[in-house]
Amino acid sequence: MMREFEVERQFGIKIDNIKANKGVYYLKTNKGERCLKKINYGPQKLLFVYGAKEHLIKNGFEDVDRYFLNIDGEPYALVNEDLYTLSEWLDGRECDFHNIEDVKIAAKTLAKLHEASKGYDPPENSKLKTDLGRWPTLMAKRVKSLDKMRDMVRKKNNKSSFDLLYIKSLDFYKKIGKEALRTLEESEYESLCAIAENEKGFCHHDYTYHNIIIGQDNHISVIDFDYCKREVRTFDISNFMTKVLKRCNWNMEFATAIIDSYNEESPLKEEEYKVLFAYLQFPQRYWRLANRYYYNEVNWGQNTFASKLEGIINEQEEYLNFLGQFKDKYNIK
Repeated sequence: MMREFEVERQFGIKIDNIKANKGVYYLKTNKGERCLKKINYGPQKLLFVYGAKEHLIKNGFEDVDRYFLNIDGEPYALVNEDLYTLSEWLDGRECDFHNIEDVKIAAKTLAKLHEASKGYDPPENSKLKTDLGRWPTLMAKRVKSLDKMRDMVRKKNNKSSFDLLYIKSLDFYKKIGKEALRTLEESEYESLCAIAENEKGFCHHDYTYHNIIIGQDNHISVIDFDYCKREVRTFDISNFMTKVLKRCNWNMEFATAIIDSYNEESPLKEEEYKVLFAYLQFPQRYWRLANRYYYNEVNWGQNTFASKLEGIINEQEEYLNFLGQFKDKYNIK
């Protein structure tokens, strides 16, 4: 009860009803429906996220889960040392990544978001989040860590089904990881980072189906900016593409639809395609799953891990075929 009372007091609302919903709380209040969310990072980072959303709204990109301010004008409530944010509850359905029309409007919306993000100066006392210039180092580190994890497996007496699958598939993903790093190093990545730094834009960094809410008349709202940071826009595009394509058997038609729809709003420069290709090439999902498994990052069962890894491995042929088609279509040397 104390927690609810503190939220009510700090945000100046009266809660009639509260229920947990997919990692957040749905609140029915005297001021309408609200979304209450516990934040697992500090106030400085939160101020960066808050400022980013306000910047988008100011630039005409208004359909975001805007934060309500507390009685002291801050975008959070502090309850027992935990931070909570309050935003409007947005009605609608999650974007369907199997539906090419949904995917097209989501791609267009992402382009509008990137355009509106330009010129963002984070608020005072906020912590600037940036990945600009970091990707060659990150990729090299992640390729190396694939070997480290293999060494961990070799030391185990009883190898799990995940371990055996990992050992068997490692060489394929290590090779493709090195190729992606080479692609990135041979691209105009550094100069594109300099342009992005100059433009002061940012990326959403988690642009996926459950953060793209489609309301009436195909009206899109984008939510959950927790991971937003300064970044080259091709990162967001590749991340979004991968999340769509893994659900559609790496169908080139979906990839082309995403790029064409994005380009309608904000055309990609010729040199951006090679950076985009490097991100698509890098075996991020494979590395991430192994990393989660060997460093106990998530609490999934053995079978879940093994079946997820099997799923990724089973896509190898379609994935390579897609990369070849993409390379040809966008003339990547």
